[in-house]
Amino acid sequence: MSNQKQQKPTLTGQRFKTRKRDEKERFDPTQFQESIVQGLNQTGTDLEAVAKFLDSSGAKLDYRRYAETLFDILVAGGMLGKRVMDYWSSFVSTVKHSLTRACVFNKLIRRYKYLEKGFEEEIKKLLLFLKGFSESERNKLAMLTGILLANGSLSASILSSLFNDNLVKDGVSPAFAVKLFKMWINEKDINSVAASLRKVGMDNRLMELFPVNKRSYDHFSKYFTDAGLKELSDFARNQQSLGARKELQKELQEQMSQGVSFKEIIVYGKEEMKKSGISEQMVICIMWASIMGSVEWNKKEELVTEQAIKHLKQHSPLLKAFTTQGLSELTLLLRVQEYCYDNIHFMKAFQKIVLLLYKVDVLSEEAVLKWYTEAHLAKGKSVFLEQMKKFVEWLKNAEEESESEEETD
Repeated sequence: MSNQKQQKPTLTGQRFKTRKRDEKERFDPTQFQESIVQGLNQTGTDLEAVAKFLDSSGAKLDYRRYAETLFDILVAGGMLGKRVMDYWSSFVSTVKHSLTRACVFNKLIRRYKYLEKGFEEEIKKLLLFLKGFSESERNKLAMLTGILLANGSLSASILSSLFNDNLVKDGVSPAFAVKLFKMWINEKDINSVAASLRKVGMDNRLMELFPVNKRSYDHFSKYFTDAGLKELSDFARNQQSLGARKELQKELQEQMSQGVSFKEIIVYGKEEMKKSGISEQMVICIMWASIMGSVEWNKKEELVTEQAIKHLKQHSPLLKAFTTQGLSELTLLLRVQEYCYDNIHFMKAFQKIVLLLYKVDVLSEEAVLKWYTEAHLAKGKSVFLEQMKKFVEWLKNAEEESESEEETD
């Protein structure tokens, strides 16, 4: 047997150079960028070729390490690195091309799932540097971002970058938002947009697109309505109203628990109704919820009715103050029906509650009859109509007798 040690294979000549070049491309950001740029320029604007190139490159280039560089090129055409590519800029010059590029991102991120977080961070960073782009470049990025939000490639949390003080102060944020939301709503609808915003807590932050001195619903509404985004304006109004309603209910319950006089509570409620533009119908719903939420209810069905009648009789002035319209009375009736249905211990209390509210002049016979004949909810319908049958018959007979007396006179 030979004593000579076995020699390890060595790399010589072209093979050695090829390996060194591959390592440099893999671990050197400049070489990584060169490889991506060169590959994209070779593929042209053929979507399949671009996707295939990016897919295969992930096997030999370190996407995980250079995700920021990769997305800098793909999203901004290397603009942050002062390497604007004519190829990629022309590739996204229209809505059609923005849709095409969005498909490239979808395929890439589906293939390399770990790129998802890096992609989102890159978009956030680009939005912070919007002032460094031309108006045309910003418009392209806005369209692309809108599409990516619509197809779920991005979370709406990236919008937080638009609240940057410098972007807001110079009016860049709202202008960018117009283009973005137009594309997003066009691809989906306002309900889908609203759901995405709520999911990440952005639904109540849209006013932050404007400076503090212009952060009002009126200004927001005019700006976006004039830009052709009335649905976004309406969404913001609903959010503002929802916030005001929540605050009103919270404050009303606190005032009740603190023993504030009914007179003061009524004044406060009417002031808030006027200030926040909340309808009387909405206020009566809030008042009902506040009254019913201000007490601990007995768990025994036979005792809860008596407790409810006593509690509602005491608080009836609050209900009467906000049922000055027939529609408000009917709204209250529907809310009572819904409450009794949703809270099983109150199922048998419905008729007695309605009778009480009639006796203390919160509900009129017109409202009760309208509810009975046509306006009731489906919830517990048969049970509640049966409970109300005798009372409604009595109301109808009383009405007929009254009409008969008038004819006699």
